[in-house]
Amino acid sequence: MARSTHSASGRPRVTRQVELLLAADVEHLGNTGDIVRVKPGYARNYLMPNGLATVATEVNKRMVKRHQENLVELQKQKMIALQKRADAIGKYSVTLEANANEEGHLYGSIMGPDISKALVTAGYQVDADHVKLDGPIKELGMYTVKIQLHTDVKTEIKVWVVPAAKK
Repeated sequence: MARSTHSASGRPRVTRQVELLLAADVEHLGNTGDIVRVKPGYARNYLMPNGLATVATEVNKRMVKRHQENLVELQKQKMIALQKRADAIGKYSVTLEANANEEGHLYGSIMGPDISKALVTAGYQVDADHVKLDGPIKELGMYTVKIQLHTDVKTEIKVWVVPAAKK
C-alpha cells in the first residue's frame, strides 16, 4: 500500500533528512567522501556513533576534497613507480637450474615462488603472487612468464630452465 503524502491531521507529510559526509564505505549508501542524505535517526543512532559519517559542513567538504586530490596524486605517483619497476623487470631474464632426465623432463617443477625468489635475488622486488603462470613448468627450455605488479601494470620476462650442473 502506498504511503500517503499527508498526515492524519491533513497536513502535508515532511520527510526530514540530514546531509552527512561519509568517513567510510557504507554498503547500499556510498563510498568514503560521498555526501549523502539520510533520515535523522539513521544518522544519529548508527552512522555517527560508529564513526561512519560526520556532519557535512563546508569545512569538512573542503577537507575531504583536498584529501581526495592528495590520494589521486599519490596513486598517480605509485603507478609511475610501478611502471618503471615493471620496465626494469621486463629487461631481465631469469635462468633457473633444475634436475632433469635425458628427455628434458624435470624431477619436480618450477612454480611462481621459484621465479620470484630468483628475481628478488637479482634485486627486483616481486612477490610470488605477482608471477602469473599457466601451470607449473615441468620441462627444460625457455618460457615467457607474465608479471603483474598491479591490475594495470604488467610485463613479461624470459625464464630459462637449464639442467643442473653435474657434480
